[in-house]
Amino acid sequence: MRNFPAMGSFRGISVAIFVVQALLASVALVSAQGSTTARSLWQTLSGDAPFVIARGGFSGIFADSSFGAYSLALLTGPSDVILWCDVQLTKDGAGICFPDLNLNNNSNIAFVFNDKPKTYRVNGVSTNGLFSIDYTLKDLGNNVFLSQGVYSRTNKFDGQNYPIMTVQDTYTQLKPPGFWLNIQHDAFYAQHNLSMRSFLLSVTRNASVTIDYISSPEVAFLKNIAPLFRKRATKLVFRFLGQEDVEPSTNQIYDSLSKNLTFIKTFASGIIVPKSYIWPVDGSLYLQPSNSIVVDAHKEGLEVFASEFYNDVPFSFNYSYDPVAEYLQFVDNGIFSVDGVISDFPITPAAAIDCFAHLGKNATKQVDLLVISSNGASGDYPGCTNMSYSKAIGYGVDVLDCPVQITKDGIPICLGTINLIDSTSVAQSGFSHLTATIPEIMSGSGIFTFNLSWSDIQTLKPVISSPQSQYKLFRNPKFKNAGKFLTLSDFLGMAKNATSLHGVLISIENAPFLAEQGFAVTDAVLNALSKSGHDKQTVQKVMIQSSNSSVLMKFKGKADYQLVYKVDEDIGGAQSSTIEDIKRFASAVVISKDSVFPVNSAFLASTTDVVQRLQAANLSVYVQTFSNEFTAQAWDFLSDATVEINTFYRGAGINGVITDFPKTSDRYRRNRCLDRGNKTPGYMTPVQPGSLLQLVTNDYLPPAEAPNPYLTEADVVEPPLPPVAAKSPKTTPSNTASSPRSPNEQPKVAASVILPLMAVLLAIYLLF
Repeated sequence: MRNFPAMGSFRGISVAIFVVQALLASVALVSAQGSTTARSLWQTLSGDAPFVIARGGFSGIFADSSFGAYSLALLTGPSDVILWCDVQLTKDGAGICFPDLNLNNNSNIAFVFNDKPKTYRVNGVSTNGLFSIDYTLKDLGNNVFLSQGVYSRTNKFDGQNYPIMTVQDTYTQLKPPGFWLNIQHDAFYAQHNLSMRSFLLSVTRNASVTIDYISSPEVAFLKNIAPLFRKRATKLVFRFLGQEDVEPSTNQIYDSLSKNLTFIKTFASGIIVPKSYIWPVDGSLYLQPSNSIVVDAHKEGLEVFASEFYNDVPFSFNYSYDPVAEYLQFVDNGIFSVDGVISDFPITPAAAIDCFAHLGKNATKQVDLLVISSNGASGDYPGCTNMSYSKAIGYGVDVLDCPVQITKDGIPICLGTINLIDSTSVAQSGFSHLTATIPEIMSGSGIFTFNLSWSDIQTLKPVISSPQSQYKLFRNPKFKNAGKFLTLSDFLGMAKNATSLHGVLISIENAPFLAEQGFAVTDAVLNALSKSGHDKQTVQKVMIQSSNSSVLMKFKGKADYQLVYKVDEDIGGAQSSTIEDIKRFASAVVISKDSVFPVNSAFLASTTDVVQRLQAANLSVYVQTFSNEFTAQAWDFLSDATVEINTFYRGAGINGVITDFPKTSDRYRRNRCLDRGNKTPGYMTPVQPGSLLQLVTNDYLPPAEAPNPYLTEADVVEPPLPPVAAKSPKTTPSNTASSPRSPNEQPKVAASVILPLMAVLLAIYLLF
């Protein structure tokens, strides 16, 4: 074996190695227990918990195969996490960890060398690019750095200048609990007189490197190296590609090979299959019945590893954009469990396996976190419909909400906004000519509930809200028009029959304007509560919410209602006098997520003291709106809604969440990892705001944003509600109806970084 020179960027790395070792030792202290679920519950081949394999490290955040990605995987994954390395060979036969044999997409090589791209045939397909076989290891050590190759992910960490690492460097610098080498293109390298077999031999002779798994999609390669590993602990795994792709050495499609697992067992101890082999989806992205490949493989004594898990690539609408739910489908379905999952976001399967698997529907709540719906289960069904509300109840919501709007004939109904265009088919109906512009309510034009009677509104179809549609993330299209609208009285009747509910929240907005137009919305709500008996019963609490203090003052002293003040802007703090004013008419406050953790370019920038100051005044704090779509979350939450909820609860200490996906929040508070005290695993500790942003180098750093304003007395104090006028609604006609708005949009912005490795490691450590 040749002695290859050390990569240039590793000069002086010994201090960084020391920091990594200290980091990993501390991680071992907080997450050494691994999965504590009973061994007999697992339907894996061994009966043990499934493994988590971090593909290229935590490649969902940092560049695939980079020092940062591998370090973050070790920090956030289970204690037995396995690091995955895609092995490529250089011109001089060195093995490097890099996601593809074409270096273009995941590195800056095109900017370092002015070489003209070459075209090679790879598995029979002409492929153009800059290939590892045309560069020596020394070439790649000459200012060639890794970059984020998935363009929907942030590139702001590329400025860290992570070098391409050799296989040996990756292992010796990081000392992973498990190490997996994936050999994707042995046949290609053989055509260019490079031997992957010889490389593996050289690695196995290195006593300082332990290889736990070797995988390949090429039968001939695995058969060729099988004799080398018969007396070793290293396991060989056959990797299935697309079902219609052709395996080069047998000339069979992979689907045919999946029917002959007895043959696979002759040279491998396990298989990797894309998750669609196990749980296929139809053309509309809904799950189909599972295939038998896991059960069949286990009968042959083969382990099964499922691949292609990405938190930021939706796979099926059945998961409601919740990646934890997807992992549970593969490890806790009552029929089988895969033996491992290969993920770009290892924190999520780690938590799914250790904290959420085998919980059962009646698992005990571990924390006191109130779950309040946002228009019912509006993440899965059209908001404020009987379907959305009944599902929210079934999903474990504590408090069911009804945003009250008023119709032309004075009937209070439940609807997410006063503008019917946002949640109904009115723009496509015979009422589209009723478009109006009312600056006192909203910018732009709309069709408003008080311009249609209740019978008119009942002729409209509900329309599901998709606030992240600008990113092509749509909600549950099969049920996009499901359900029926409800009056407030219907809603209260449904809630009263739901014994699991703790209470209802009735939200009232635009009351001063409506009073001037002749609509007594507060009186309508009081009458409905009285008729339903909610003004006298004590089983379910009634919460009245408004951003108008005048509305809450109207309800003050009326029965035993809890009054909730909604702050309708992002705030950076609140004056003491303002908090005292709020206490005069409310016992709880609703604030935005940005008012807790201010965001800059989709990164958490800091933490405010808003929650602590409000709670110190005996005001409960509820935060809105928690959504499952990864584009609704800051990068710091690692494209995982559970990480976000955990950080707001454990990091900020909020009292409740307002969410359009109540199932996710209810499941969070029941997970078994919340009651472990100082043994809480790393994947269930809150992220530290600002820790990722400090890894962004100056050339990629977004401009600093002005702090959110303080909430003042002038923002809160209002005159009493005006008397109800006896006149018709005042509107300004408009020629066209407005398009549906997309609320709560939080676009993600990308960028990069350059800090010394020492600082990088410390910053990653401070993440959790």
